[in-house]
Formats: sequence, C-alpha cells, structure tokens
Amino acid sequence: MTEEGSAISRPPRPVAPAAPDPLPAADPGPGAGGTPPADRAVPAGLGDRADRADPSGRRGPTARRLAAAMLAVAVLTVLAAGLGAGVPSTYGGAAAVDEPQYLLSALSLGEDGDLDIADELAERRYLAFHDADLPVQTADRADGRRLSPHDPLLPALLAVPMRLGGWVAAKLTLAGLAGVLAALLVWVAVRRFAVPLRLAAPGVAVATCTAPLAVYGQQIYPELPAALAALGAVAAVTAPRPTARTVAALAAALVALPWLSVKYVPVSAALAAVGLVALCRAGARRAAAVLAGLLAAAAVAYAAAHRAIYGGWTVYASGDHFQGSGEFGVVGVQPNYPGRSVRLLGLLVDRDFGLAAWQPAWLLLVPALAALLVRRPPGWAALAMPLAAGWATATWVALTMHGYWWPGRQVVVVLPLAVLVVLAWLARAGRVAAATAAALAAAGLAVYAALLVTGWFGDTVWVLAPDELALHPPAGWLLPDDRDLTARDRVLYAIWVAVTVVAAVTAATALLSRRTGRRSGRAPAASRR
Repeated sequence: MTEEGSAISRPPRPVAPAAPDPLPAADPGPGAGGTPPADRAVPAGLGDRADRADPSGRRGPTARRLAAAMLAVAVLTVLAAGLGAGVPSTYGGAAAVDEPQYLLSALSLGEDGDLDIADELAERRYLAFHDADLPVQTADRADGRRLSPHDPLLPALLAVPMRLGGWVAAKLTLAGLAGVLAALLVWVAVRRFAVPLRLAAPGVAVATCTAPLAVYGQQIYPELPAALAALGAVAAVTAPRPTARTVAALAAALVALPWLSVKYVPVSAALAAVGLVALCRAGARRAAAVLAGLLAAAAVAYAAAHRAIYGGWTVYASGDHFQGSGEFGVVGVQPNYPGRSVRLLGLLVDRDFGLAAWQPAWLLLVPALAALLVRRPPGWAALAMPLAAGWATATWVALTMHGYWWPGRQVVVVLPLAVLVVLAWLARAGRVAAATAAALAAAGLAVYAALLVTGWFGDTVWVLAPDELALHPPAGWLLPDDRDLTARDRVLYAIWVAVTVVAAVTAATALLSRRTGRRSGRAPAASRR
C-alpha cells in the first residue's frame, strides 16, 4: 500500500554589472570573468543590499520590500497548507498509509526517546488519528523491538509537536515549514537568480499554495522538509563567494537529505557534485576538501547507524514486506526500466498523477528548462543537475508513481528548483508567456480550492481524490492515463510528446534569436513590433 513501507502500488482501475559569481555550477560561457551578456542575469549574494538589477534593467527591491513579500507569501502558504490539514487523509483517518508510521515514531521519540514503536502499536495509540488497525509494516525483531521502515529525521522533527499537540500539531508544524520554504524561495529567486519581486512573490505563492506543495505542506511525509533542504543547498551553492557559513549550510542540507529518506541520495549527490566543482573553480580547494571529508564521514556514519539500528544498509531492512525480497526489493524485484520510462513525461502529464493534472502551470517547466539549458546563466547547474537527478529517481528507481498518496510525491524534493527555472524564464519571456502562465496558474488555484471545499464537506479524502475526475475534469479529456494506456491514451501521449518538443524548441529558438539579434546590434522581430 505504500511506496516505502509495503511497496504495493495503487492497482489499475477497474542586467546590472556585479561581481562575477565564484560559485557557478558549470562554465558560465561567454562573458565569464567580464561583463555578463545581456541575456544573463547575475544573481546577487547573501547579505547584499537588494540593489541588483532585474532583467528589465530596474534596480532590485529594497530589503524591507523583499522581507515584506517573503512574509506575505509565507503566511499565504501556511494558510493554504494548514487548511489542507482539515481534509482527512482517508475515510475514518486524519492520517493514512505511511503517515501513521511517521507519527508513531515521532510519538515514541517524544515520549520514550527511542524509535521502538512496539508499545505504541500494542496500545493502539494510532487510534487517535486512524480508526482501524494499521497494515503491518514492521518486521518482528529478535529483541522484541518494532522499527518503522522509514528514515528517522522526520519523526525527530515532529517529536516535540507530536508529544505536545498530537497529529494536529505535527501537521501544522509541516505547514510552518512550508511557509519557511515559500519565504526562502522568494529570496532565492530575487537574490540568486535576479527574478523581479513583482514576479517572484506571486509566482512562488501560486506554486506553494497549490498542489502538490500545499498538499505536502501538511501530509506527514518527508517530501516538504526534503524540498526545503534541497532549496537551502541551492541557496548556499549559488552564493557569490564561498564562506564558512555557506559551506556549513551546504553540508547540513546534503547530510539531512538521506536522513529524511534514502531515496534522496541521488539529489544530495548531484548537489554535492555541483558544490564541490563550484568551490574548486572558485579557488576554495581547502573548503572543497573539508566539505568532501565531511560528506564522506557522514556517509560512513549513515551506513553504520543503519546497520546498527535497522540491521541493514537502509531502513527497509526492518520492513515486514522486504523480509523475503531483501531491503533493495523496494525498487522492484524485476524492474521493467523501459516500461518505467513512460514516467519521464507521465510525471508531468499523467491524467491522475501528473503534476499538470492538478496545477497546469507546471507545464511551463518544459520551455523554461529548455531556455535554461540554452542560456546557462551562473548557477544553472545547481538547478538542472539535482532536478534531473530527482526526476530520474522518480522515473526509474521508484517502484511506482501511482500509489495511495498525493500525486507528485516522488518529485516534490526538486519542485522548488523547478519553480526557480520557470520564474527565471518568465522574467525574460514575452507577454504571451506571461498571460499563458497566469491562466494556467488560475486554473490550478481553482482546482486546489475545489479540493479543500470538497474535502472539508467530507466528500473526498487525500489518498482517493486523485481518482476522482470530477475534481479536475479537463484532465480526463486532455491527458493520458498511464495506468491503462489504451489506444486513446497512447495517442494522447504521442500528442503530448509532440507538444513538449515543440514548446522546448520554440523557447530555445526564441532565446537564440534574441541573442543573435543583440550580437548583430538588431533587436529580434518580436521585440520590434
């Protein structure tokens, strides 16, 4: 029934000059070491006084305006996520699937100071948030302990809230973290990637106040804290100069990701590679060596702790479902990797579990990513590499993308990076792109509002809502169902492949055309009308 615990998937249905950034994740290309090309923004750094120019040539916002915008977006995000806590996860339960496992582990840490949930299971403490017996996830150990097959950092974060206020406090704690994520995302967009505040604030609000970020802002899963850690790592690695503080922040974020879940190791590794290369290119080889040593020590500690606590290299060694297949059976006993490749696009456009089914504005990621790869501004690899690692993990490593959880679960960790990619593109795109983005975003806001209203009236629950086409009716007409893949679905899938290719090529061609026009001294035709 779970991705991590029992690994049973949901069955088929019946430009201002600035000091060059010494931490570019890859070769910044033309203009490195001098004045940046006109189509490349130079991100500002930690502690700067908000005086960088946005792509239109205007000076950046004052620190006070930026702080006010961050606070406003954070409050909206906490409200959007917190309201979602009032929608049950399942009928008869405020928490369902893997959520009770995390809550019980948090309760055990808060009350007993350990991860053994044998007494909590025996006393049926889960009845406070789940009105039926739980599916078995934990294997019986020789010493009588029962350890949930989920990494312990999320329970550690929720231990005190769970002890003091139960599941409600735990969910509201995650809503608070969602607010922190939103505020940091605004800051990174403006200070690191020169996105105008008038675009960054509403753009981030749309992303964090709709699915899936708003949903995972209250669901008891490690996805939202992992997204915050990944964003923190990007903020550190794109700083204009390496300092002890930025290196420490980067190390902390990279170490935290595997402790939230082992599935985040690829994202953490991608960010580590970007950070180490950036430090070396900045001439901070000693800092790079220190960071590499810290990460190596953390990896050894992680492996040793898991062997000692869980009896294996991962937490899945303690899972009942994996006693026969072994802990690495979590990725599948006989994985069909060619078959899983359909998720490359399905994660975005699947009828029920694609990101665009619930927030169509995620479709903008396709042209935005194409433009990023063509433009390659400073810090571009800090977005592209972990985004690729997270997407690849969700495509080929995850057992399924269709489970009893909210859609997008496997890619939430890198969605803040996707938001930055989209905002950086929109900051330089024309009015047509801006109008399209606004229309798509409005549709996503309406869908999330309908979800909240329907859920609050008791007509749907989080784990079953993805199957209800009435909650997102256009998806049933326009998007393919990857679970069925009927002839009609295959045609729709082919159409979406063509649409995404055209969108990517169009965005890349438009950018190249503008660049050619600037180099020749002529504005491109689109800008001369």
